[in-house]
Amino acid sequence: MYRTGRQRYEKGGAAIYYPTEIEIEIGGGVLNQNKNRPAKKTGRTVESGKSAAVAVKAVLRKALMCDVKSLYGLFLEYSKAGEMLPRSMSDIYEHLRDFYIAEIENKDAAGSNEIIGACALTIVWENLAEVRSLAVKRPYTRKRIGTELIKKCVEEAKFFKITNIFALTYKPQFFEKSGFKIIDKSELPHKIWSDCINCVKFPDCDETAVMLKLQTP
Repeated sequence: MYRTGRQRYEKGGAAIYYPTEIEIEIGGGVLNQNKNRPAKKTGRTVESGKSAAVAVKAVLRKALMCDVKSLYGLFLEYSKAGEMLPRSMSDIYEHLRDFYIAEIENKDAAGSNEIIGACALTIVWENLAEVRSLAVKRPYTRKRIGTELIKKCVEEAKFFKITNIFALTYKPQFFEKSGFKIIDKSELPHKIWSDCINCVKFPDCDETAVMLKLQTP
């Protein structure tokens, strides 16, 4: 479609890097899950049956240098719970350009922002990328944030014409909802295990491998 790399960026391809917004409900859980029982909005409050929550905007964008400490704290919480492999501050700095984050802007009267989720797309080889470090803050889970972050990673993979996206996860069922399929770890190239050497669980990895195969663009 585009003859040069510059055309690919200038004619819309790079739009994947623009910040986007999603609406989530906080304070009362995920609402309007029953399609036969639509939610009713009253001002800034969304109601469905006996549940109620405040609707807010979450911004999805590429991570910046100022986000590193918040990312480190988010990943530390999950690694302490044994639900994610730890990532050092230096590792986050080195791979900062891989990350997408979800953020609530101007959360309070002081205008502070809160990072509520993150996910990284790491290119491994010519036609292979990995979704890594998917994490959402506890109060904001089950509100589509993780799913939307995965979508951002998939969009970026498509931009680079990568058709094979994998992840190593403790929650394969979540990835299956986004089209990933469980695969045997032996299907992954040996190159990806180089990052696992320093893992405390190496070589007895207890994560599940999942793969998403995209159609050739």
